[in-house]
Amino acid sequence: MTTRLRLASTLVVAAALAVLAGCASDPYNVPLGATRTEVMQRVGAPTAVYPLPQGGERLQYSRAPMGFEVNNVDLDANGRVVSVIQEMDERYFAQTILIDRWRVEDVVRTYGRPYEITQVSSFNGNVWSWRYLQINNPRFLYIYIDPQGVVRRYHVGDDLRYDERRFRW
Repeated sequence: MTTRLRLASTLVVAAALAVLAGCASDPYNVPLGATRTEVMQRVGAPTAVYPLPQGGERLQYSRAPMGFEVNNVDLDANGRVVSVIQEMDERYFAQTILIDRWRVEDVVRTYGRPYEITQVSSFNGNVWSWRYLQINNPRFLYIYIDPQGVVRRYHVGDDLRYDERRFRW
C-alpha cells in the first residue's frame, strides 16, 4: 500500500469516526430516564447548568453564539432525564416565551447566552438575539427585555447578514 493510499484510508476512517462521534454526542439522542451520569458520558459536559423552578436541573448544550441549536436536557429531582428539547424552533416560541412574565433568568435558562444584545430607538431596553434555522433558512429570534429585566415582546426575522456572506461575488 502506498503512503498516499494509507493517508487517504486513514482520513476516511477518521472522518467516519468523527461523524459517528457527532451522532453519539448529540443531546437529542439521549433517552428519557437516563441518569445525569449517563448523559454526561454520552454527550459530555454541558455548556451551562441551571436549577429548574420545580426541582431538578437543566443541562444546556448550546451551539451559540454562532451555531443554530440550543438543546436542553431536563432532569427531575432524582437526576433522571424527563425531557430533551431543541429550543431554537419557531414552532415553539409562542408557547414558550411568556410575555410580561418571563425575566432574564427565564430567557437564559431556556435559550442560553444570546448571539448579541442591541438597542433600538423604538424600545426602552435591550434586544437579545439568537440564531436558528427554519427549514435550513437562517433566522433570528429577538427578545425585548425592559430595564427591569422583564420580557415585553419577541419577534423573528431572516438573517440577512448570512445571505450577504453567502452571495458575495
